[in-house]
Amino acid sequence: MITLSASAICAFLSGGVSHAACGDVTLALFSWQSAEANAYVDQFILNNGYGCNATTVAGDTVPTVTSMIEKGQPDIAPSVVVTLLGDFYAKGADEGRVKRIGTGISDGSVSGWWVPKYVIDAHPDIKTVDDALKHPDLFPAAEDPSKGGIIQGPQGWGDTVITSQLFKAFEADKKGFVLVPSGSAAALDGAIAKAYEQKHGFIAAYWAPTSLLVKYPMVRLDGPAHDDAEWARCTAKQDCPDPKPNYWKGSEEITLASDKFLKRDDVAPAKDYFAKRSWSQAEVGKVMLWMTENQANGEDGAKWFIKNMPEVWTKWVPADVAEKVKAAAN
Repeated sequence: MITLSASAICAFLSGGVSHAACGDVTLALFSWQSAEANAYVDQFILNNGYGCNATTVAGDTVPTVTSMIEKGQPDIAPSVVVTLLGDFYAKGADEGRVKRIGTGISDGSVSGWWVPKYVIDAHPDIKTVDDALKHPDLFPAAEDPSKGGIIQGPQGWGDTVITSQLFKAFEADKKGFVLVPSGSAAALDGAIAKAYEQKHGFIAAYWAPTSLLVKYPMVRLDGPAHDDAEWARCTAKQDCPDPKPNYWKGSEEITLASDKFLKRDDVAPAKDYFAKRSWSQAEVGKVMLWMTENQANGEDGAKWFIKNMPEVWTKWVPADVAEKVKAAAN
């Protein structure tokens, strides 16, 4: 004779599917909008739908992935462009210290050097990086208008390393340009917004998808053909002394897990979730635009997404989990 516990009987009678309790999960929280929203969406669904104890750990791409490889923490980096990373990531992946567990943004992202659309409208001959570097006068640095300025992100970002290497490779200093560093993601956005609203010319290292590019239309400069071998040899290495001209290519945004996380049995529901969770540039762009227009943070954006875009995230989870998440959001 088979006996059932009271909880099993309730689950059977209600037609629900029982999900095992989920353990502790640490999520990397990067400082840009799409990454913030992604981490907080994951946290909300894992905690409220699966019973995990998911917490966020602030960081940036290079130091976070390094920590995952060397220390096994945090457990998950929700959305990472690994092509921005150097040999240390490839070595860590080859050794099994980190592994792709899912997809962040399904159609990926693209980085580059961007200029305001109004500059291109006035100077349609500027199409490439080389074209722009011939005109430092059109892109004056804020602190020294006699020089052209290339605005870059904060230290710790993969794109910041690449921008500094490309600056050397293109010999931009000899062409009258200086690098303009930013201390944070907010400072980078602020520098771009200020210059844009004053209709100044500038070159900025940035990426899509972002709400900033929706609010401030910019054009990505074309660069030389991407060279994977050169990228691995030097472009993505801060201390490489002799970078050659190169440029970004469109990049996958993947979800990374540490080997310690993958070896655990108590987080099986979270592993299942990350295998299915993915959204598009257009979908995450809607969330970022709402965040910008409402001066909201990633946690607020995640809640707005859960409430207003169920047609996206309910595809990632079983029906009973979706009901729990909806109930928590309301």
